Amino acid sequence: MIELLKDFIDILLHLDKHLAEITAQYGVLMYVILFLIIFAETGLVVTPFLPGDSLLFALGALAATGALNLWILLGLLFVAAVLGDTVNYAVGNYIGPKVFERNYRLLKKEYLFKTQAFYEKHGGKTIIIARFIPIIRTFAPFVAGVGTMQYRRFIAYNILGGFIWVFGFTILGYFFGNIPAVKRNFTLVIFGIIFLSVLPAVIEVLRHRNEAKKVA
Repeated sequence: MIELLKDFIDILLHLDKHLAEITAQYGVLMYVILFLIIFAETGLVVTPFLPGDSLLFALGALAATGALNLWILLGLLFVAAVLGDTVNYAVGNYIGPKVFERNYRLLKKEYLFKTQAFYEKHGGKTIIIARFIPIIRTFAPFVAGVGTMQYRRFIAYNILGGFIWVFGFTILGYFFGNIPAVKRNFTLVIFGIIFLSVLPAVIEVLRHRNEAKKVA
């Protein structure tokens, strides 16, 4: 378990190097692997730890070198993101509200309740906003399915959010990822993206704690 964690951290810290190596090794199959990663990160509530924002940025930078086709990449990852959220919504809809009452080994109730609170505050826009917040991104469509959000309303937010998220980060990586200063400090840039992604959720948690202290 510790070794797996070390490997995961190493991949995260040197995402550009590892992606270049994997692309050279697997060729066209790389697109299938990337599709499955984005699908799992958005579609399976048991894999919220997979890289999202940082991966899209790194892939954009890699596409700028010619190792990957930008338009194929954008199309596939957009479909993966929308399909992932759709599957997540369907699973949440199937399980229903009882998910908040029972203990499931592979589901962290803490994440469910945080996402529910986020959803209650922001409503349907949560599906778009959550795209940019790790963990909540994975649980938001699931909680929407558990709740009363109509699928027609959900899919509109899903498509818009998926488009902004995939195209935004990937194109950002494409144009900025290969600037010499960015390439030299790629690890710091990746950490910066992760930090900015997590920051809104951290602020929200701290705000809730302060409000709870005032009430107490």
